[in-house]
Amino acid sequence: MFKNLTIYRLRSILPTSSEVNHALAQYAFAPCAATQEKSVGFVPPRGHEHGALLEVVHNQWMIQLRSETKVLPTSVIKRKVQTEIDAIEATTGRKPGKKERRTLMDDARLALLPQAFTKEANVQVWIDPEARFLCTDAGSQAKADDVMTWLIKAVHGLEVQLLNTQTSPAAAMAHWLGMHDVPAGFSVDRECELKATDESRAVVRYARHPLDTEEVSQHIALGKMPTRLAMTWQDSVSFVLTESLQLKKLVFTQHAEAESAKGDGEEDAFDANVVLLTAELEKLIPDLIEALGDEQP
Repeated sequence: MFKNLTIYRLRSILPTSSEVNHALAQYAFAPCAATQEKSVGFVPPRGHEHGALLEVVHNQWMIQLRSETKVLPTSVIKRKVQTEIDAIEATTGRKPGKKERRTLMDDARLALLPQAFTKEANVQVWIDPEARFLCTDAGSQAKADDVMTWLIKAVHGLEVQLLNTQTSPAAAMAHWLGMHDVPAGFSVDRECELKATDESRAVVRYARHPLDTEEVSQHIALGKMPTRLAMTWQDSVSFVLTESLQLKKLVFTQHAEAESAKGDGEEDAFDANVVLLTAELEKLIPDLIEALGDEQP
């Protein structure tokens, strides 16, 4: 269900789930119109048409934001513009100036948009009202920021802050690798990226390689800082921790057990996935915060 995790701390009082569902409805997704380049809005997380925009499973809230973008290759636009320019030159004997070319470019884009293919992307949001965490599965900080912009626009008074710990992930990862001292419950896997902090910006990447070696310790001793480190928590969740405190490549190792417990219906499948996700992450996140020296006040 989640492949990535960006974690926020809720800083405001949450409205009720029914109030949030109503607020999201004001920004429900609608497909792009013929000449619209992009459309963004909330969709039912269960995938049911006209379903609830906020689903509550075992007191865990699930939301989904969808974006649809028209794909117009620049080469196609340029080709159409050149055709128009050639026609103007052939009929008038003059070359269009910069201002006219810009107008031709805009006109070409509008003319081509109804024929363009569309690209769709969904980002899920999980809110734990009791623990006061809000998490998205956005693959980058920029995408996570977009999701938060829409949530804050929809839910009046919503305030969130990116999770901030006493020890930076980079410093913590450097200690774990350099001193071979990993926090209880965590283990280091076989993927890592180290980057020099000097002007060289040299990068060393390890994949499918043991990291408890003298070579890795030497790189860290010479000033290279970890930017990514593959880890496993409690033999249950594998992930790559980044220097910006994002979790990437999430894999729930108990997923096979959950699959067998889902039942036959889509409702059972959705609920089972939510239970698996939240049951593991609501324990992993506090352990990760503790491993990073607790939260900043």
